[in-house]
Amino acid sequence: MVKYYTGIQVLKFTWDQVASSFWQRYPNPYSKHVLTEDVISREIIDQKLHTKRLLTKTNPVPKWGERFIRGPPQICIVEESIVDPIAKTVTTYTRNIGLQRLMMLEEKCVYITNPENNRWTVCERWAYINSTIFGFSRAIQAFALERYKKNVIKAHTGFEHILEKCFLTPESTSETTKSQGKVKLKQTAIKASQLARHPVLSAAGQAS
Repeated sequence: MVKYYTGIQVLKFTWDQVASSFWQRYPNPYSKHVLTEDVISREIIDQKLHTKRLLTKTNPVPKWGERFIRGPPQICIVEESIVDPIAKTVTTYTRNIGLQRLMMLEEKCVYITNPENNRWTVCERWAYINSTIFGFSRAIQAFALERYKKNVIKAHTGFEHILEKCFLTPESTSETTKSQGKVKLKQTAIKASQLARHPVLSAAGQAS
């Protein structure tokens, strides 16, 4: 019996910010299990950016799972993404190409503008997990689903971390701009007052 997962995560950043930072998700402190990432192909088709990447990830396995894996528990992942700047969507399809006999995990994510707040972005996520190991398929699928849920949290938190590094929130930007404006206005007023009190300085300021 195949295990399914559906979920929605909210990123408190605009879609443009999320789309522009999508390729900078790794490395981050919350996704240390992602070892490598390489671009296989990238092209524009019908004004949409199509990218295929190969990622290598690792995760420890329980003792009972070691009998199915030889060597370090590393797995290769193919990520195919489509960025549509007109419809404002980022769609990703991810699947493992290693250890397929043990388990298959396929995921689809769609990043769109939050319909309730256009300054935020939502990620709609679907995944299904299947295993064909006779006698162990249910245990493997259940373990993989719980591990996947934990990795979803790490992926979301890690992406938030990158976005926070790349962008200030609109509120912070607004307050910073206001503060800088007040300081500059105060400095201008002080300078004007000094010139008014000193005829020589005033004349020099007018001449300049």
